[in-house]
Amino acid sequence: MTEITIDTLTVRVPLTLRRYGGRKLVIVPEGEGVPVRAKASPDDTLLKALARAHRWKRMLESGQVVSLNELSEAEKINPSYLTRIYRLTLLAPDIIEAILDGRQPRTLQLADLMDDMPVEWHRQRERYGIATR
Repeated sequence: MTEITIDTLTVRVPLTLRRYGGRKLVIVPEGEGVPVRAKASPDDTLLKALARAHRWKRMLESGQVVSLNELSEAEKINPSYLTRIYRLTLLAPDIIEAILDGRQPRTLQLADLMDDMPVEWHRQRERYGIATR
């Protein structure tokens, strides 16, 4: 008669779950065998917000609307939300380029950019973890 033994192996990996572009993403500690993204993929939510912010800026600069309040009425959007999205026009050009190219940190979300964004470009780079080329 053969004796069968079962050994159990438990592997523990510290990880965090985050929502990213409407999907759940598993974040493991950096340098712990994290696969590099084969292809940069832009975040549609960030792209849409940047496009809206710059479209609204053009509308204000062209005189199509005279104030953010008038713009929020025309767009039927809450003035507070419009103002927070509009602030994206203050992002450093290299940060905008990184977002357009999909090179932003994969954990960066629109809410991060809307929450108390620094005006100084060097502080933005530090906060959002985007290095200049």
